[in-house]
Amino acid sequence: MKKYLYILKMQTMSNLQYIFNVIIGFIGYFIMLFILFSVWKYLYSNPNELINGYNIKQMTWYVIITEFLWMTLGGRRLCIEISNEVKSGSITYKINKPYNYVLYCLFSHIGNNVLKGIVCFILSICTGYLFLRWFPNINIINLLIVIITCILAFIISTLLITSIGLFSFYIEDSGPFYWVYSKFILVLGTLFPIEFFPKIIQGLLKYSPVYVVSYGPAKLFVDFSYNKAISIIIAQITYIIISYSICYLIYKKGVKRINANGG
Repeated sequence: MKKYLYILKMQTMSNLQYIFNVIIGFIGYFIMLFILFSVWKYLYSNPNELINGYNIKQMTWYVIITEFLWMTLGGRRLCIEISNEVKSGSITYKINKPYNYVLYCLFSHIGNNVLKGIVCFILSICTGYLFLRWFPNINIINLLIVIITCILAFIISTLLITSIGLFSFYIEDSGPFYWVYSKFILVLGTLFPIEFFPKIIQGLLKYSPVYVVSYGPAKLFVDFSYNKAISIIIAQITYIIISYSICYLIYKKGVKRINANGG
């Protein structure tokens, strides 16, 4: 584990010089939030109106948290990097290294984004309060639990996107798979809560990645309960085990294909 923590540390240190770029990049995020806030303000003609259990303030905070999770992830870049390593054959230089390639990708990606995540979380909270002048009824312990679920959501997303990138062992371009995954998460969990969909779809979404990578942390932030927190964390841990197993299986079988072809 020490070697992976070292990888995380080195990637974090190397990204310290780009902290200003993160702040500049937040401008686009701020503009997007402003547009979404204006849309929801228009839809909620009455500020006290509830739509599927959410008032305008809860809905706005929900979108702020889900957009923060999505913006921090940098999933497209990760998928492209892994896909390019597989297609170019440069992954062969890492196969015999004294580390697990899947864990290397995970800790390296965390290191690349940990500062971005901290800065964007602080700016997101400030932006939300600036828009609404209201903060959800949540104490410091509840907030720490929400942060834990955000970290777990990031790990799950990284592993799922890593598995998509590793599909390049078997197909020429894994980009379309990432496009489908990203739009699935964006539409069904980021812009709208699960409660906004028909009952039959809600049941399916609670077993999908949407529940653990976007909906869960955001729902806890706007409407916290310990029972809900426990169920979400259990689901996230289960997804981490499953997604890591999928990554490892794809990687192992892919490496065998390289060896079988003399790579």
